[in-house]
Amino acid sequence: MFWPRFIACAIIVSFAVGHIEAEEYKHGPDSERQEGVPRGTVEQHVWKSKIYPGTIREYWVYVPKQYDPAHPACVMVFQDGHAYVNEHGGFRAPIVFDNLINKHEMPPMIGMFINPGMRGDMLPKDGWKADNRSVEYDTVSDQYAKFLLDEMLPEVGKQYKLTDQAAGRGICGSSSGGICSFTVAWQRPDAFSKVVSFIGSFTNIRGGYVYPPLIRASKKEPKPIRVFLQDGSHDLDNQYGNWPLANQEMAAALRFAGYDYRFEFGTGAHDDRQAGAIFPDALRWIWRDYKAP
Repeated sequence: MFWPRFIACAIIVSFAVGHIEAEEYKHGPDSERQEGVPRGTVEQHVWKSKIYPGTIREYWVYVPKQYDPAHPACVMVFQDGHAYVNEHGGFRAPIVFDNLINKHEMPPMIGMFINPGMRGDMLPKDGWKADNRSVEYDTVSDQYAKFLLDEMLPEVGKQYKLTDQAAGRGICGSSSGGICSFTVAWQRPDAFSKVVSFIGSFTNIRGGYVYPPLIRASKKEPKPIRVFLQDGSHDLDNQYGNWPLANQEMAAALRFAGYDYRFEFGTGAHDDRQAGAIFPDALRWIWRDYKAP
């Protein structure tokens, strides 16, 4: 009979998938320094927040060589900024930005790499800590969007001319930073139109499991956002939920509701290996067809 045979096959396939070795992901040429490519600059700063009172954080600002103060620049915000701005890390964002901007595969843009807040008046001497990270990133509310729009963007805007158009703003993060990025655009699609989420924590850390039904309910009036998702079959499975299943639910909901989305599902774990390897492609895809006003 069909059903017993189908169930047996499904069990075999499921068992096999559970034992697949994680693929090896490698950086491509867009993640390496290329001769003759103009290099942007990176400046480091410290910020004490009023929206998250009692916190202090580091952030970095990337400015492309092609920045023209006569024209508002596109901007892209990164959570866990230290992981993205590091040229020897998994993402190497300043290098990727230089290469893609030089090839006109993304517009010249300011990069804002923001760390989560640390409680206290001074940065710790013993390295980076993230004691306010979950509050800021996993909370399903508009507070972090307010933090960006009322504090960080105006502060960087004092020195650089930034666009105020949602079409020219993107946001990116990994894990809790991934759901944070989606939350910002979901809450404020008038301010951010482009989302990149790597191994996003769309689970029950602070209620993030609610997004698939919310997305489905928006089918008649989808929000004007574009979403890039990535996850791997070896991602987390713990008391908060199953990350691979949660991201597949997100992708299915986005497809059902008719959103402009892309989902890259590999065999990686809760790390930046696959994400770092496909990071240039994610930026190319999210910024495709952008035209300055």
